Amino acid sequence: MKQWEKEKLVVEKSKIPITKDLLVKDLRKIGLQAGDIVIVHSSLSKIGWVVGDAITVIYALMEVLTEEGTLVIPTMTSGNTDPENWNYPPVPEDWKPIIRKEMPPFEPAISSTRGMGRMPELFRILPNVFRSNHPQSSFSAWGKHAKEIVSEHKVETSFGYNSPLRKVYDLKGKILLLGVHHGSNTSLHYAEVKAELPNYPIEPQGAALLENGKRVWKAWKEMKYDSDDFEEIGLAFEKSINYQTEKIGLAESRLVSSKDIIDFAVNWLREHRKY
Repeated sequence: MKQWEKEKLVVEKSKIPITKDLLVKDLRKIGLQAGDIVIVHSSLSKIGWVVGDAITVIYALMEVLTEEGTLVIPTMTSGNTDPENWNYPPVPEDWKPIIRKEMPPFEPAISSTRGMGRMPELFRILPNVFRSNHPQSSFSAWGKHAKEIVSEHKVETSFGYNSPLRKVYDLKGKILLLGVHHGSNTSLHYAEVKAELPNYPIEPQGAALLENGKRVWKAWKEMKYDSDDFEEIGLAFEKSINYQTEKIGLAESRLVSSKDIIDFAVNWLREHRKY
């Protein structure tokens, strides 16, 4: 389907144009407040036909949060990974050493996102937005705690104790799922780490990055993250607190406490996941 055909469908399902003022109203209705720290996962097309597209949604979030708040968005570069793990699609065996040798290094200021959508790609280049220095799983942040949240993101712990997910958790932040479900809730990967399950599978990782100003291919091992049951975890959490979703524009959305859902997920994982 061509892009204009996709946009036509969005126009047809939108009864009215979605404006910044309408988004601000809906964001406040769902419970977002000035001074909040929030990590946002979004589907722009689910919101409806937004006047101004992605930047309007970002500006609405910033207006509600104010400069005393903090906006965090995943800005991941999943193409900069070890081709040994590629399945969608896989590449020929003789390509893999070439890819490892020639992959451009991750650079926070210029490396584009992959498969993240228009909002993350735009957000990462805005003024006063800071990006963590992780070659695969970076997060970008704006606001009062932005620098603190994206600092110290170690390569070997994509979603672990030295990641922005831990910082948002410790700062009692929130998670906004704007038009997406818990299957997209990256924060639940931190619950996988905190659960400390025995016999957790480990897989080799690799990425091109800069060390002392020089491009290197860095290899390491990390737990094999698995989001297949995140939707089930999220629905169980919602049921436990009798959560009711709200609409932001046309998008069914959820705003939850990072600490509450991660703590719930840790217990759920310990009970249900077996290796």
